[in-house]
Amino acid sequence: MTVDDLIDIEQIKNVRQAYSAHFDTHNVEALAALFTEDAVCEFGGGYGTWVGRDEIRNNYVKALADIGEPFDAIHIVTNPWITLVDRINAHGRWYLLDLLTRQWPQTNLTTRGRHDNPLLFLGIYEDDYRKIDGQWLIAYTKLHFLWPARTYTALRHTN
Repeated sequence: MTVDDLIDIEQIKNVRQAYSAHFDTHNVEALAALFTEDAVCEFGGGYGTWVGRDEIRNNYVKALADIGEPFDAIHIVTNPWITLVDRINAHGRWYLLDLLTRQWPQTNLTTRGRHDNPLLFLGIYEDDYRKIDGQWLIAYTKLHFLWPARTYTALRHTN
């Protein structure tokens, strides 16, 4: 592994961290800017597959409206496993802990059992990244839900 490889890996980690920060603050424009123009997003949870940055942006507007206000739910992504395929392509995998910061009984955004445990979802993000004009962007992402409902079937990449 070279110093350039380590720099690329850190830049990719920052993309996923920025995704979480922009998602949690509902900054849709900054969130959409993290994707390639031809990106594919398999969001899960009944939201389906979105193709292209514009469709991704528009669907995040709808998804975030279901969540409520900024920071009503927060992403905690951990255990990054980044594999550089070549100088402009990489794969990544992250564990997701999605937590509610407050309960909203008037919507469907409540923890399971409506108790004080803030855990909303457990999942795995599986990403493909592409470096365009020196910047790493998300070319593909899929959120595999593990809990409470399990939508996980298989991973695209095992390394």
